Amino acid sequence: MNKIEDSEKKIKKKKLSPFQIIIFGFAGVLITGAILLMMPISSKNGAFTPFNEALFTSTSAVCVTGLVIHDTAAYWSAFGQAVILVLIQTGGLGVITVAASLALVSGRRISLLQRSIMQEAISASKIGGIVKLTLFILKATLIFEIGGALTMMPVFCVKYGPKGIWMSFFHSISAFCNAGFDIMGEESGQFTSFSSFSSQPLINIVVISLIIIGGIGFLTWEDLVTNKFHVKRYRMQTKIILSFSAILIIIPFVFFFFVDFNGLPLGKRILVSLFQAVTPRTAGFNTENIAAMSGGSKGMIVFLMLTGGAPGSTAGGMKTTTMAVLLLNAIAIIRRKDDSEAFGRRIDISVTRNATALLLMYVFLFGASAIVISTLEGIPVATCLFETASAIGTVGLTLGITPELGVISQVILMLLMFFGRVGGLTLIYAAISQPGNKKKSKLPLERITIG
Repeated sequence: MNKIEDSEKKIKKKKLSPFQIIIFGFAGVLITGAILLMMPISSKNGAFTPFNEALFTSTSAVCVTGLVIHDTAAYWSAFGQAVILVLIQTGGLGVITVAASLALVSGRRISLLQRSIMQEAISASKIGGIVKLTLFILKATLIFEIGGALTMMPVFCVKYGPKGIWMSFFHSISAFCNAGFDIMGEESGQFTSFSSFSSQPLINIVVISLIIIGGIGFLTWEDLVTNKFHVKRYRMQTKIILSFSAILIIIPFVFFFFVDFNGLPLGKRILVSLFQAVTPRTAGFNTENIAAMSGGSKGMIVFLMLTGGAPGSTAGGMKTTTMAVLLLNAIAIIRRKDDSEAFGRRIDISVTRNATALLLMYVFLFGASAIVISTLEGIPVATCLFETASAIGTVGLTLGITPELGVISQVILMLLMFFGRVGGLTLIYAAISQPGNKKKSKLPLERITIG
């Protein structure tokens, strides 16, 4: 009997894995945010907000998505907008990174378990130097967000007066965190995003820059700061992220420039095409009506939304490295090579397997969810595919159907946003306990025909 009781005590004392802590951390923050947004002080009309609407907004903010049921400026009060901004900042940096930063600022020591959790949260390759990296992330975030706000402030203050200060900081943080939330609704119309600034060069350049800087990841910036202009010293991951990110901006820009916006003046056409090329990579802002774009452009946007940003960044989605690894694997197969290669280095087969699993999960979830929402709401499946891609890629672009969706469809989008921000492999590793010792024996090999 004592042995049974001892075993039960051991089970109860079993610690949560780093993956489980990350998930519970995100869940705890978004539920707390939902409770705050339900309060009358959070809405402009002073009424309670239904829990499902508050939870959807909180989930979208923590998962840095930008899909909304209510226009952020028109519906939420200054307090509600401040809550949303805190949720965006927490979700962009990562719940664990924010908690660790607060602990470091207060002078507390970081335990080995906490360092391990931080390593998983920011996708660091090793646990050594994780505290130093966290401080670097905190400093870099403050520099870029404050710098972005100060740069946009003259334009916003001239147009909106003292309110422009708040608008500058809100949009700088939202852009750097790739969140897509805006508070333009009272000024240029609800759900209009940056459409009133489509021909304003400074705002376009600053927002685009913040999206790219936040989206390429803190690990990439740490490598760039450490090695500066010595490109040969960059990690292979940094080279892949920079080169693939450039490709994913240039190709869509050229495509949008020649396919859409033909009636615009040349200068505005360049700005609009570039903005729409950058923002689908999980940012969620827009300067033109996405619904009015061509079918081919919408398809291009769906691909970009699913791809997402870099690992260890403020962005969600499958990540640029995932798509790059799959592309390099396809090239290796065509060239009949055993291993994928990039920049004079070989990519481990386990990375390719993980990338394949992630692609299948994302494609299945975004496709199946679109079919369910289309069936429930009676909306064309192509429109629903755009919405589910936006949710699972944590982007926030929409064809305008989000405010009209029922509760079940809202729950589906919330789950997709959570999956896209936390990460598919994190959820799987949290749900499935990993055995301590791997079996060395292998089953008999048998080939199957594919292709």
